Amino acid sequence: MTSESLTRTPPPRCWTATGVYRPQDDTRLLRRALRREGVTDGAEVLDLCTGSGVLAVESALLGGRVTAVDISRRAVFSARCNALLNRRRVTVRRGDLAATVQGRRFDLVISNPPYVPSPHPGPARGAARAWDAGADGRLLVDRVCDAAPALLRPGGALLLVHSHLCGVEPTLSRLDRHGLRAGVVDRAQLPFGRILRSRLAWLRERGLVTDRTPLTEELVVIRAEHA
Repeated sequence: MTSESLTRTPPPRCWTATGVYRPQDDTRLLRRALRREGVTDGAEVLDLCTGSGVLAVESALLGGRVTAVDISRRAVFSARCNALLNRRRVTVRRGDLAATVQGRRFDLVISNPPYVPSPHPGPARGAARAWDAGADGRLLVDRVCDAAPALLRPGGALLLVHSHLCGVEPTLSRLDRHGLRAGVVDRAQLPFGRILRSRLAWLRERGLVTDRTPLTEELVVIRAEHA
């Protein structure tokens, strides 16, 4: 399949409950990487932090046997509804990342976790739980990296999307320390959205943004596999 046909293929139908992360630019970027991965019939796929479940459904449409996980009850409900809406079978579980699939290994693990640096101490609540991830934005990203080696079968791969604001090199280094070979396979540049614009003063205090820095965010998809 060519890159042009990947772009033209319509995404799954998607409905999201109030408070659930709606598919956005990071979802579309990860979807592009997912489709390039070449999911084969019967491949075991795990979607961590599934949110609306749209990428879990996409994986099922490609032929994967999909398990989707989210800690949010509303996200779990949305993902189950979207699987029904698209007439695809997806096993959706509520739980804390990989805790619900202990002992299982997968051919592909995909994740679009919360990664936005937050000035608010403590765990995020309400709708913000879908994007806030601690002062450095790595609260969930690091945990996905730590869980990946035990989740991947030999020859399996992790696809993880996040912002440059929570650090690309720390992710690559962390995966490397776990014995995974990792690299950036896709990028996209986009203007700051509403949440980041509302935190400009705080981002500048932390040195994540300067007066000379363009108010743009780079999203990256990182792919990792056992070295």
